[in-house]
Amino acid sequence: MPTYPLPPSDLKTLGFTAKPLEHLDTLIRGHIAEGRYPGAQIALARHGKLALFRTYGRAKTQGGDVEATDESLFLLFSQTKVLTSSAVWTLVEEGKLSFMDKVADHLPEFAVRGKGDITLEQVMTHTGGFPGNNVTQATWTDHAKMRAEVCDFSLNWTPGSRLQYHGQAAHLVQAMVIEAVTGQDYRDVIRTRVIEPLGLGNDIFVGVPRDLQHRCADTYAPEPRDNSPEFRSAGLPSGGGFATARGMVAFYQMLGHGGTLGGVRLFSPRLIAYVSRNHTGEMGDHQMDGIPMHRGLGPHVRGESDRIRGLGTIGAPVTFGHGGVGSSYSWADPSSGVSFTYLTNFASPDPWHSLRLDRVSNLVHAAID
Repeated sequence: MPTYPLPPSDLKTLGFTAKPLEHLDTLIRGHIAEGRYPGAQIALARHGKLALFRTYGRAKTQGGDVEATDESLFLLFSQTKVLTSSAVWTLVEEGKLSFMDKVADHLPEFAVRGKGDITLEQVMTHTGGFPGNNVTQATWTDHAKMRAEVCDFSLNWTPGSRLQYHGQAAHLVQAMVIEAVTGQDYRDVIRTRVIEPLGLGNDIFVGVPRDLQHRCADTYAPEPRDNSPEFRSAGLPSGGGFATARGMVAFYQMLGHGGTLGGVRLFSPRLIAYVSRNHTGEMGDHQMDGIPMHRGLGPHVRGESDRIRGLGTIGAPVTFGHGGVGSSYSWADPSSGVSFTYLTNFASPDPWHSLRLDRVSNLVHAAID
């Protein structure tokens, strides 16, 4: 059993004011009572220690209610993207990749359909020009087919000319680059290079083994969601990861502390500074109602814009993180040493989703002394 890397502490010792977090607890309990989502987890950490970890509600509501526990794994949706990108970062630090490489340098067949000059940096900042692409379910168990379908992606617009969230496509490309460079399944690369070295092998999964899927909370939404064993095993690089909140808050502790956690130096401080800075300026994201998303090379950054998504209006400008569609967010604030994760098992539509995320994150920011 992996040793969880964050020793427990308490709110007062770590410099948190309790009242805003009491309001957060009330808010989440109210959401569940209103039927907004069945279950949730939150975790809060600072300076390498765990201040708060709490589980709410139910993991499953169909076929008999199942209470959520501290061992429940929640679908991360697009929070998975930062885990996939972090595997790319490890290859950059080994000199096997450069962010300025053309994707076709590693996947020669990707050059078809006018994609020969697209760089890894463009892919990672959602400026690559192919946001509308995805792969078929047949690729979940056949990564040679996944590579073929990814390389056959078509352009939607000229690479580099605009910013638009690539919901599935960008991280499928990254996954195939990882496999081309390492000769290994991208899921194994994420696990052995990122998750396990941090002591998070029991808390974060990109591809959940069948014998552990009993821990997975079912995911709900206005439209049916895939809770099948096949989907959970697939570990899709754009949105198929599962985790506990304590796992993700520890991962973001590492990011917020320059790449080191519990004595393990996973990344250099300069690498983390580079991937977590704003690479897209104030370009509005066409998928996000024109909001400047301040894209890094994995996460996105709060910055100083009036409008921001998920990181909290009152958050420090250096706060960075990523969300999962209609359900969750994780972030780190390097200026305070704080990281926070909020997970739920219902994908709620906007505008309610974004409004509640702002309230949730603002309450945490308000608690930081």
